[in-house]
Amino acid sequence: MEPAHNVTEFIFLGLTQDQELQQTCFVLFLFFYLVIMLGNLLIIVIIKRSECLNSPMYFFLSYLSFVDMCYSSVTAPKLIADLLVERKTISFAGCIAQLFGVHFFGCTEIFILTVMAYDRYIAICKPLHYMTIMNKQLCSWMVVASWAGGFVHSMVQTLLTAQLPFCGPNEINHYFCDVHPLLKLACTDTYIVGIIVVANSGMISLSCFVVLVVSYVVILVSLKTRSSKGRLKALSTCASHITVVILFFGPCLFFYMRPSITFSEDKMVAVFYTIITPMLNPLIYTLRNEEVKNAMKKLWGKKVTLGVK
Repeated sequence: MEPAHNVTEFIFLGLTQDQELQQTCFVLFLFFYLVIMLGNLLIIVIIKRSECLNSPMYFFLSYLSFVDMCYSSVTAPKLIADLLVERKTISFAGCIAQLFGVHFFGCTEIFILTVMAYDRYIAICKPLHYMTIMNKQLCSWMVVASWAGGFVHSMVQTLLTAQLPFCGPNEINHYFCDVHPLLKLACTDTYIVGIIVVANSGMISLSCFVVLVVSYVVILVSLKTRSSKGRLKALSTCASHITVVILFFGPCLFFYMRPSITFSEDKMVAVFYTIITPMLNPLIYTLRNEEVKNAMKKLWGKKVTLGVK
């Protein structure tokens, strides 16, 4: 019986074929990746070390930062290394592993962002019952459910794609392995698989986005009865999250809420949600959040004092 996969490796066409532009991109993306890792690590350390940042919101934020680090690490190091070589290859197994990682961490991030919106809804709309409802046990279960949901989603996407026959060509017009570019290379009719993929990825993104929008509409309506000071405080805690949601969900909806076709803009949109958004998240949450900034100053003050002693 003939093997289903005659293709043992795939060749990425990458972001650009221009040699000079590739060198510029190498420096740029290496810098971006370092900012992602250091920025998100800083958020995790601050939350773990600061006694004042022990609310559920920061518990979820520390996991969001960890997921961002993992998510970018699936694609960014390979992209950066490929910018220095002419032939950008990845083995079949490596490609499927990358596909799994992208969807696992991407979907987990979507669920954690949705859970964070629920947390803000309870904090603003039911403040007296907040600590009772959002107890440690529930928060832990929500994070576990987010990881489990990401895993199930990713397994579906990966198994559907991996069982397709690939007999050539093997050039992927992208810089990482994703469902849409791989479906184009399969030497069989992928219409049904394409519909399942869109239903899976697209519906998760869309339904979570609808939940987020509805929760924030309810929050905004409830703020009408608050004093202007209370309204501003509530809005400031939500503003960072809303910004992150728009930055992450916009490209995801563009990418996965459509039939299995590829556009020339896909690569730039993918750069946005795999690299730019994880890089901006720590900046958004630190620059717009007084509690995080104060915790950072206190920790820095302690280090300086210990250093002097």
